[in-house]
Amino acid sequence: MNNDRICVSTWSFHNLFTITRYPNAAVPDKDMDVLDFPEIVADRFGVRNIEIVSKHLASTEPSYLAELNSRIAKAKARVINIPIDIAELWDAPSISSPDDTVRNYSLGLYLDWIDRVAPLKPQTVRCDPGVMNLDDLSLTIDSYTKLVAKAKSHGIQLVVENHGIAAAHPEALATVLKATGAGALPDIGNFPDDATRMRGLRAMFPLAKHVCHAKYDPETFDFAKCVEIAKEAGFPGMYSIEAHDDPDPYREVRIIQEQLHANI
Repeated sequence: MNNDRICVSTWSFHNLFTITRYPNAAVPDKDMDVLDFPEIVADRFGVRNIEIVSKHLASTEPSYLAELNSRIAKAKARVINIPIDIAELWDAPSISSPDDTVRNYSLGLYLDWIDRVAPLKPQTVRCDPGVMNLDDLSLTIDSYTKLVAKAKSHGIQLVVENHGIAAAHPEALATVLKATGAGALPDIGNFPDDATRMRGLRAMFPLAKHVCHAKYDPETFDFAKCVEIAKEAGFPGMYSIEAHDDPDPYREVRIIQEQLHANI
């Protein structure tokens, strides 16, 4: 089985981390340690492409990142993407805010995080747009222009996901991407309904070069059809597995991996 275009995200194991555990999820005997993640993914799934959610980093101190880089190298792995998750900016105006103070504060948080995770040499980092003004995207575009430049200074591509409220407006996201040079990070599962999913994937995959998020929920969407849209767009990047709610996340990752083997 060829895993060259398959990646596994730490989000697949979000309930094994105290900081991202859902309220009703079972508490494990021991939390997962990101330092062990590269080896776990390589040994369990034969995958050497990893995605590390920023919240799952125990530290961004140089000594910690150096140890993590050592573990990544030992597993012969590489970091594809780091989604930068900042709780206070979730579905808030943030970098799209008409208030200069709010916008600049939010932008500063993202800019700082890009600097902090750069030593891990991710191909991409993901920053969210906040609540966009759909009638005037200029502030969102201005913020992303700055974020793209900061990421580029580290040799990193800035990507934007259909995440949160923004998932309902894929055409607006595509407009922002085209105006700023940011890349798309299409998430197969993150749409409010299937009609928006079909529109959104067709708008975003032509702008995606590095990574997308692969979820599997056959009761909600046709996984094979979503992958076919990616293929029709000539998507060359990684399918990063994001398991969601299975009590056994290892099982769900394996299911998605098998679906990817069958379809990509």
